[in-house]
Amino acid sequence: MATVPGQLIWEIVKRNNSFLVKEFGRGTASVRFSKEPNNLYNLNSYKHSGLANCKSVIIQADEKENAVVLATTKIKKHNKPAVLLHKCLMKKEFPRMAKAVVNQVGETYYRPDLKKAALARLSVVHRSLKVSKSGPKKRNRQAQKARK
Repeated sequence: MATVPGQLIWEIVKRNNSFLVKEFGRGTASVRFSKEPNNLYNLNSYKHSGLANCKSVIIQADEKENAVVLATTKIKKHNKPAVLLHKCLMKKEFPRMAKAVVNQVGETYYRPDLKKAALARLSVVHRSLKVSKSGPKKRNRQAQKARK
């Protein structure tokens, strides 16, 4: 099977696809979002599209492991969806995970243009995994004694 260039795929799917979400503002469809699984910013653009680009970066939360999954697509396995992704499970603290994402995405020249988007998505996903403490907040009794 012959491979189709990404720019041709983008021209076909940019107006109509099943992942497209159109937000209407002031009478026109000014902002278009995408629910693609490989899209970091969820914007409908060629740069961020996971459908049109053969190289894509995915950062997701793994609820069972309470960790972050960094996945990149294998270029030579583009026609085999079962083995398409190279997944890496990260359970470390945030600075070490950020360094790993920068090394994987930017420093190895995989997709250096997506480095900022990958770090932004990592920050949001890592923040969502934090468990908030339940119950009423404890008051600082020493501060109350100082007032008297």
